[in-house]
Amino acid sequence: MKLYNTLTRRKDELVTVEEGKVKMYSCGPTVYNYFHLGNARPFIVFDCLRRFLEYIGYEVTFVQNFTDVDDKLINKAKEEGVSVAQIADKYIKEYFVDAKGLGIREASVHPRATENIDAIIEIIKKLIDKGHAYVSDGDVYFDTRSFAQYGKLSHQSQDDLESGVRKSLEQNKRDDSDFALWKKQKSDGEIAWDSPWGKGRPGWHIECSAMANRYLGKTIDIHSGGFDLIFPHHENEIAQSECANDAPFANYWLHNGFINVNNEKMAKSAGNFFTVRDIAKEYEYEVIRFFMLSAHYRSPINFCKELMDSAKNGLERIYTCLDNLEFIAQNAQSGRLSDKVKNEFETLRQKFIDAMSDDLNTADAISAIFEGVRFINSEEGLTMEDIDYVREVFAELGGVLGLFENRRKESLDERVKKLIEERQEARKAKNWARADEIRDSLKAEGIVLEDTPNGVKWRKES
Repeated sequence: MKLYNTLTRRKDELVTVEEGKVKMYSCGPTVYNYFHLGNARPFIVFDCLRRFLEYIGYEVTFVQNFTDVDDKLINKAKEEGVSVAQIADKYIKEYFVDAKGLGIREASVHPRATENIDAIIEIIKKLIDKGHAYVSDGDVYFDTRSFAQYGKLSHQSQDDLESGVRKSLEQNKRDDSDFALWKKQKSDGEIAWDSPWGKGRPGWHIECSAMANRYLGKTIDIHSGGFDLIFPHHENEIAQSECANDAPFANYWLHNGFINVNNEKMAKSAGNFFTVRDIAKEYEYEVIRFFMLSAHYRSPINFCKELMDSAKNGLERIYTCLDNLEFIAQNAQSGRLSDKVKNEFETLRQKFIDAMSDDLNTADAISAIFEGVRFINSEEGLTMEDIDYVREVFAELGGVLGLFENRRKESLDERVKKLIEERQEARKAKNWARADEIRDSLKAEGIVLEDTPNGVKWRKES
């Protein structure tokens, strides 16, 4: 498998630290609200990567954190008159509601920053002892000048990066590009922990380094997140982790592209800021996932009604094909698996694997599935063995993408079933008037009947 590595700026063949195993860390949400569309994309994409790695035989340890102490949580807690822990608990619970809807599997470990304060303090101590960090009036800062490779992920020099950093209001730093490892408590009521430098709380960047180190080790295989995290978050993670551990931090850095809303950057100030919970009121969660996977993960993606409707229609095409298979199976004859069906689906399975192996090209992988849909829609005389084989392949590939798992099967009440049976009897008796009457009355109720060589099919109009 090849993955585009932000660190090397090329597609690199995946060679893991430990053969047959992948250690993967992906940045999770800051839990002060429902997560938004921009969060959803990396959650979905890297869940899909994990699924594919497991599909091709890797044992994956996947860690995705929760940032549960942060200025945003502190401010939210003040607004609502509750504790920071209560805010975190609430929105971690809500994360799992949306994640489950989106088909995002739980990580191997979902560590919380507040559960790792001791590990964070130990790393900061190491950095101070090694001359990579300094204490200043109760705060602790990382000295970016002490790490010669600072900027290697964003491919910029220290001076270039510093010129792009907003001039800090923090007067105790030696350099504007230095960043906080530990922040002293600002007031008696603010959440804080004891440390060798006084009461305070960790900085954002050090939390991820500590959790990755604790649960995955000094050197991990894959670190992933949104494009916006390359600098400063991931750049700073590299600096502090490699200085503390004297070892490479992550061998492959993966970043997904931005989401725009109606071709504009998503922002609360622009009035185009949407949470997944908002979108799920209009579109099913699975449509959102299908939309996210319909484009290559590194490409920018535009969220708009037209493209969401297109995703909804595309997903419905696949479900219609699966429904047709269920319908045909009711009257299918037993027989051997045909070479034609087997060859077609072995070919599209390989196309799917090739696409996913080429830097997780989910767009081409979905195209391979649509090839199977077109084949089935045009094929006649399928045996029960053909149908079982095709359904197995669709389930297999859909499972890699995290799709086709929340399928709702519609049912009819007994009254409608009896009317359909009556219509069939009327057709046999050539009582066309009664047959048409029943068909029209059901259509008025939103139930459409279609006569096929395999019997009568029905569907509910949306």
